[in-house]
Amino acid sequence: MHKFAIFSDSSCDLSRELLDLHGISLVHYYVTLDAGINYLKEYQDIEPKEFYRRLEELKGVAPKTSLPPIQDYIDAFKPAMEAGEDILCLCLTQKFSGSYQSAHNAAEMLKEEFPDRTVRVVDTKNCSTGQGLAVLEAARMKADGFSLEETAKILKLQAEEARIMITVDNLDYLQRGGRIGKVTAFAGALLNIKPVISMTNGELVPISRIRGRQKAIAEVAELAAKDLASNESKYHVAYLHSNCPEDLVILRAEVEKRTNVNPLVPVGVIGVTIGTHIGPTAVAFAYTPKYECFLEK
Repeated sequence: MHKFAIFSDSSCDLSRELLDLHGISLVHYYVTLDAGINYLKEYQDIEPKEFYRRLEELKGVAPKTSLPPIQDYIDAFKPAMEAGEDILCLCLTQKFSGSYQSAHNAAEMLKEEFPDRTVRVVDTKNCSTGQGLAVLEAARMKADGFSLEETAKILKLQAEEARIMITVDNLDYLQRGGRIGKVTAFAGALLNIKPVISMTNGELVPISRIRGRQKAIAEVAELAAKDLASNESKYHVAYLHSNCPEDLVILRAEVEKRTNVNPLVPVGVIGVTIGTHIGPTAVAFAYTPKYECFLEK
């Protein structure tokens, strides 16, 4: 059984400490904050804290992200393949980005040079720390002796059941990204309406609209608790936010009223890639089934 290396695009939003601890390599997204004059690599040229600071300063110029090109994936994969390792790469949902296809194309281009190496690219059907949970689960399976093929198979099954519950205070960024209309955003601002959204099966699904920020946060906790009620110990969970840590404290308190879960990632910060499209007021709770749920009995 060949050794395999684990890669993820930078949308996984895992801390450098966790990446280093588990030997996970990133392939970076790019962002421009000056209308395409300069492009910065996420987590290499710009960290979330600096991104959100600059987001507050932007007047009339919206940031734009760019997916990792094929060559970046080739450059990332090649040293591991030269060292005799196969590759497992986990990517942001295809509903949001072409990162998966870019990684897949890179794998195809490397076949001729490395005919004895295998590359498996997995669509996590998730984003941010939700994707990060899948990446950490891949590392756990690798450490527990699973093969590349076994790990990729289970990750694909997990992706079907993983979910993030999200609310935002400001609808402007979702409107800019085409997730909601201008009229809805305007009415939401007037009426103090906050959406509760689920990331399910790779796409954002509107669940409800709640009047008031704290009530919306409580609704996120309530909906998540209902999903977890059948068997809390079955799931890895994570808390995440985009530059609103005080609201994450509220969410965690609401979740703890309803469950006894122990988060694998107590505080995840939504990075540049997802923050560009959801804005600086998102607070969310992610959960994915542990790999043991998918082992054949």
